[in-house]
Amino acid sequence: MFPMLTLLSMFYYICLRRRSRSGTRSEALGSRRAVELGQRSALPVTVEVEQYGKEVLDFSSHYGSENSMSYTMWNLAGVPNVYPSSGDFTQTAVFRTYGGWWEQCSSSVLPFRRTPPNFHSQDFLELAFEEPVYPTAVEVLETYHPGAIVKILACSLNPFSQNPPADVRWEVLWAGKPNKALTPQARQFSPSIRQISFATNLLRLEVNCSLLEYYTELDAVILRGVRERPILALYKIPVIDINDLSDSEEEISDAGGLCCRSGGENRHNLGNGYFDRLPYELIQLIVSHLPVPDLCRLAQSCKLFHKHCCDPLQYIQLSLQPYWARLTDASLCHLQSRCTLLQRLNMSWTGNRGAVTATGFCSFMKACGVSLVCLELSCCHFLTEACLEVITQTCPCLQELNLASCDRLQPQAFNHIAKLANLRRLVLYRTKVEQSAMLSILTFCPELRHLNLGSCVMIEDYDVVASMLSTRCRSLRSLDLWRCRNLSERGLAELVSGCRLLEELDLGWCSTIQSSSGCFQHLARSLPRLRKLFLTANRTVCDSDLEELAANCSALEHLDILGTRMVSSVSLRKLLQSCPRLKLLDVSFCSQIDSRFVQEISGLFPNVSIKKSFTQ
Repeated sequence: MFPMLTLLSMFYYICLRRRSRSGTRSEALGSRRAVELGQRSALPVTVEVEQYGKEVLDFSSHYGSENSMSYTMWNLAGVPNVYPSSGDFTQTAVFRTYGGWWEQCSSSVLPFRRTPPNFHSQDFLELAFEEPVYPTAVEVLETYHPGAIVKILACSLNPFSQNPPADVRWEVLWAGKPNKALTPQARQFSPSIRQISFATNLLRLEVNCSLLEYYTELDAVILRGVRERPILALYKIPVIDINDLSDSEEEISDAGGLCCRSGGENRHNLGNGYFDRLPYELIQLIVSHLPVPDLCRLAQSCKLFHKHCCDPLQYIQLSLQPYWARLTDASLCHLQSRCTLLQRLNMSWTGNRGAVTATGFCSFMKACGVSLVCLELSCCHFLTEACLEVITQTCPCLQELNLASCDRLQPQAFNHIAKLANLRRLVLYRTKVEQSAMLSILTFCPELRHLNLGSCVMIEDYDVVASMLSTRCRSLRSLDLWRCRNLSERGLAELVSGCRLLEELDLGWCSTIQSSSGCFQHLARSLPRLRKLFLTANRTVCDSDLEELAANCSALEHLDILGTRMVSSVSLRKLLQSCPRLKLLDVSFCSQIDSRFVQEISGLFPNVSIKKSFTQ
């Protein structure tokens, strides 16, 4: 108990020092009362402005393709297309995943330690409005399986202004925990939001779909606000954030005195109270449970904790994604000396709009990349070709690289990835990687286990890529070819003949593959270890295909045959009986499978989550 009290005392002391720099609480409250007394009788009459989103500026994923509007995030701009109707509509905005199915797959990344318990976000979108206002309400029109939104933020930047501010700020308007509504029906979500000190026309919605039974669908967002600034609370307790990492000797020495005992009680006392009696390893274990900002704050409290909190062993894993709104070049510079043993780094979503530059990132990688094994960089729009070149030069041990939705990286940048000969996991979802770069990567990275090429529209011929995979990457375990529209039966046959260890294969919306060629039956016979198979929106999947899956793929856990017209209830029942590990089965829009049959087999196979979406 006593060491914990000592630790809390240190935190309280450092917070008091920070507060004293920006004035006392009594001074701030006094100025607040003066403003209230002077303006109470002359409050301005304000008119509330209501506006729908004008343009979707950025997002992490979507169900749709890059070449159409169906199920894409771009549908969120403008007035509602569907609301108040409920159901599965192509005119809505839909994220790529839902539920916990994707996290159960072997292709998913291991969670990072020290992720704050209040960080729930898995996907995001940013939506711009015409006119900056001081927000009074935000309304989200959810038309199917609502409940995914966990955070709403506002930005001080006007994305349509020619003179952006030097300091871009994000403020949280509302935050909550993941949940799911009691019904999949449409609703208008309008949480109580907090006031902010700047006008905004840029909102960010962050979502977590892990608890949902099916894809959530969003139709429109309404921003209500006033043009004139309302009276706000004038006093704020200073925030010590991730950028405030200076470790002045004066502060460390002064703070260390909090733990000192009086007099000459112990001539060998080092001034750190009971912590001087604890083994170094035990203190390391205690501070290893702190999130990064708290670790940085504690480093400023005394010399003992400065030593522990700056120990590179505390930074073997580092997830900066939860702090995307505050991370800057200065943050990376302060962390640099502590990350010399860094093995896993997550910088997804960080650094956009100039907060992190290519120069700052490259400097950090040169200092900290030598032991790096895993690097998560999804939606990092500061990345350039020079950044990828530095990664390949400074990270010889790199095994996992995620560049999902880095859609502003130029095609030639991806050529550098071929130099990472030890790569085992590569995510290029929604990037501009071209066929020549992809063939080079497959040639020089034969150890690949997991590859995601979903929505990579710049690859001209996926048959050539499939042929190279079958030749060079025979240890492949998972392959995502979501919406790869030019893969043919010939390419698929080569792929499954060469990559017989495949456990996950996503061929969703690959509409050029025809079941009549026997390619899906050949797939089932060639991949006995298959656990996940998505044949989403392939209208030609038939009973013979399901019968082969039932006969050869008993380990199957996830199967999506949404949209097929040629599968009957007989073959579906046989599949369920033959695949005891099956957990997810999507038969939405399968014309021969009606809701009554789904209800019947759901009772017979309670461990299988059978999906059958509807349109009202």
